[in-house]
Amino acid sequence: MTVVEETRRIRVLDPRLANQIAAGEVVERPASVVKELVENAIDAGSTRIEVELESGGVRLIRVRDDGSGIAEDDLPLALSRHATSKIASLEDLEGVASLGFRGEALASISSVSRLELVANVEDEPRSGWRVVAEGRQMEPRVTPAPHPRGTSVTVRDLFFNTPARRKFLRTEKTEYGHVEEAFRRLALSRYDIAWVLRHNQKTVHQLPPGDDAPRRERRIAALLGKGFLDNALHLDLAAGGLRLWGWVGLPTHSRAQADQQYFFVNGRVVRDRLVAHAIRQAYRDVLFHGRHPVFVLYLEVDPTVVDVNVHPTKHEVRFRDGRLVHDFLFSSLHRALAETRPGSHEEGDGSDTDTTLPVASQGGESAVQEPAGRWQQQPIGLHHASESAERVTADRVRAFMSGYRALHPDHEDRLLTPQPVGDEPAGAGMSPSSAALAATAASSQLPPAEEGSGIPPLGFAIAQLHGIYILSQTAQGLLIVDMHAAHERIVYERMKDQVHKGVLEAQPLLVPVSMAASHAEVATAEAERDAFSRLGVELDVAGPETLLVRQVPALLADADVEPLIRDMLGDLERYGRSDRLEARINELLATMACHGSVRANRRLTTTEMNALLRDMERTERSGQCNHGRPTWTEMSLKQLDRLFLRGQ
Repeated sequence: MTVVEETRRIRVLDPRLANQIAAGEVVERPASVVKELVENAIDAGSTRIEVELESGGVRLIRVRDDGSGIAEDDLPLALSRHATSKIASLEDLEGVASLGFRGEALASISSVSRLELVANVEDEPRSGWRVVAEGRQMEPRVTPAPHPRGTSVTVRDLFFNTPARRKFLRTEKTEYGHVEEAFRRLALSRYDIAWVLRHNQKTVHQLPPGDDAPRRERRIAALLGKGFLDNALHLDLAAGGLRLWGWVGLPTHSRAQADQQYFFVNGRVVRDRLVAHAIRQAYRDVLFHGRHPVFVLYLEVDPTVVDVNVHPTKHEVRFRDGRLVHDFLFSSLHRALAETRPGSHEEGDGSDTDTTLPVASQGGESAVQEPAGRWQQQPIGLHHASESAERVTADRVRAFMSGYRALHPDHEDRLLTPQPVGDEPAGAGMSPSSAALAATAASSQLPPAEEGSGIPPLGFAIAQLHGIYILSQTAQGLLIVDMHAAHERIVYERMKDQVHKGVLEAQPLLVPVSMAASHAEVATAEAERDAFSRLGVELDVAGPETLLVRQVPALLADADVEPLIRDMLGDLERYGRSDRLEARINELLATMACHGSVRANRRLTTTEMNALLRDMERTERSGQCNHGRPTWTEMSLKQLDRLFLRGQ
């Protein structure tokens, strides 16, 4: 038999080599070792978990817990592949609630390191047993070893016997950074457990247990910084068997990289593209370009409707009804961010949102119901031109650029012309946007403080600075408003409200656009025909690999149709919904709002400035302009006193 023939013979790999191959999937660096060991400690019912490192985890990783431990008879199996106490049947796997359940981690780790496991199931600390795996066959050897109730796993010299893998490890600082991030995620997953992290004999984190709101917030502040909580909204929402709670950062508190984004499904930290897409959509209209939101969110679902066994590291999950989950996440976060306005969450009120939401519709529209008078998310509201309801045509929408007044038809008969600055006669030289502010002032002026409910959240205007900023005196100190950015958001939100809650004209194309499509895209087009129709798009299947676009919304008649439709098909296939059309229409409205809002260097009267402040208090997302920039900032009296050294 030749050498070539010999190498092609099928043989059973020896256990160490098989485990080392498996380690390539589960053990990437010290951080993945910590993750696997700590997940086992959590599953053991621990109330305290300690993680000790040396040289970023390359030289030493020790995880100690006070959980249920491992019995002496089970120790030889603990380091074997496909051995676990957490599942016994397919039914267990379909509804698995534990974190580590594959039965590969300990065997894989012990094949690329010097691993020692000591455990005790009794309360007597002098009892206990140690197990190590030796030789190419990784035969377990069990010896007595005193240990308190619980388990300690010590991993030394990671990748000592696989030099190629060790070369890929980075510096001690980099590897420790990855371990600390893994520790942070795990500590945020369970508030009822006490956590300790030590590196090179120095205690880095020592987190006491506590599952009430104040202790949760103290842990978040310790791990993410107090600035996170100072700029975050707390929410707790439920609908149709889904519950979402946690903290989402204000749009103005964004980061240059996505390093403070934590999402947990039933206590398991996940990185899922469906979840990421829903969150990105919720922030799209308020986040400055190139920035990333911050959040710590927890989704609770029935374990039987989510598959956590789709990736070796269990970072990804698959939902049985992805569309329902996507719509629930988007609706919840979209509403929470929309309701954020000056005075909507005063300090001390907890800013909690406890609401029960109905299940999102299967058609991909969010059906979030709200009490009367509060914000209610509506479908985009695009209809065919043949409908008898009053239509908002493209020309009519473009006419909004003529001024803010078109958005206030009920003010036309009681237009208040403010007293102009200087010697100009009343109303002379007023721009449409200034006239609109005056019109708003007629109905938006609050009663004097002594007659009403006190100073409003944005206070009362006292001056205009360089024709750009409004200075307002509030109960806390001094408020500075970028008048153009603020007015731009107000105009934009009201234009969206009129267009998307009204009836927008759809325009048939003189020459239908023919698209070459894959079988999957054709199938999606047929299955989602009603969804496209609701969005004002008429899409026909002309062949097994051909689609015809016959109608689009009138506002997008001049747009490049094919890539837009193709992106919509991709969204519907992956996430069960698409808001591409709404996004494109909103882009046009944002441009119109920018041109139709009050410009810089426009001198406003006190009446006009106060009207703008009152409108900001009533407008959703008024803390940011259409491009995500902040519209106002406030300096408290304490900050002003500190600036001028008062009281020092």
